[in-house]
Amino acid sequence: MVPLRNTNLHRRKVSAEKEILNSSRVIAVVGLSAKPERPSRRIAGLVLNWSAVPLAGLHVDPLAIKAKVAIDATRHGSEICHIVVKKIDPKLRTKTGEVIGEKPMWAEVGEREIIENTKEAYPGLIVAGMAANAVFGSPRMGAIFGGMLLSGKRAAEVALDILSKK
Repeated sequence: MVPLRNTNLHRRKVSAEKEILNSSRVIAVVGLSAKPERPSRRIAGLVLNWSAVPLAGLHVDPLAIKAKVAIDATRHGSEICHIVVKKIDPKLRTKTGEVIGEKPMWAEVGEREIIENTKEAYPGLIVAGMAANAVFGSPRMGAIFGGMLLSGKRAAEVALDILSKK
């Protein structure tokens, strides 16, 4: 008997799995109130789905997850913030009220500003990592990871601060 991992079937299966994982997107947003003047106009959770479902021609209901705080750490794309802007037309806490977009790579400035940018971009939504720099219009960092770790730590601190006020 030939082990499965040495067969064409196994290679195709691994290739299909990689394709599904590489093309998946797992993002949507839930808000509590459509009225801007209400304090309940905030992110209250996420709706999760993935691109492999429609690609396979399946119908699977998305998962709705209630959350007091959500963190957008979707890298350069800042996907969650973009979806928030598209779906509920909010004013983010940026200079323009929208996702500004990242500037060209400047590692020194990007590393420094990533900590400043790791904060609540919209009530209930914290941005971290390269998503934070993209949302607030700071430079890319390059292949340096100290700022990324510190941004994750800062995001946790911001989340704990928000949760302690609830």
